[in-house]
Amino acid sequence: MLNIEYRHSGDVKKGPNVRRNVLMMKSYLQNLVKEMREAGISAEYIDSVASDGKNSVLINDKTVQEIIKGLKLMMLEDDDHCDYGSSGKLITIARPVLEWDQDIVEDVPDVTMKNAISKVYADIRADKI
Repeated sequence: MLNIEYRHSGDVKKGPNVRRNVLMMKSYLQNLVKEMREAGISAEYIDSVASDGKNSVLINDKTVQEIIKGLKLMMLEDDDHCDYGSSGKLITIARPVLEWDQDIVEDVPDVTMKNAISKVYADIRADKI
């Protein structure tokens, strides 16, 4: 079972370079849990108040930062993208996908969050074998 706990102070403000505010983060995590359940993965979303005032996401009692420490996150190769071979690629100038302020959990990129969840899930499955 995956337990995804979002500890937050309840502050809904969003900084200029932060991907989500508290309400958006709640919705994002709830949708991830819903998708996992639909895929047959036992998952639960827990919403709690941050006692230390610092917002965090814990997956089976480990923070995202602890889980991804030591992992090498990689982006998909061009031929793995669904738009491979398409004639018009949209080029945008934006912040790098994997860049985030690790002191603000609401800024975590989607790919990083999903890698953290996958790592915990893989560890659980490895323990069952």
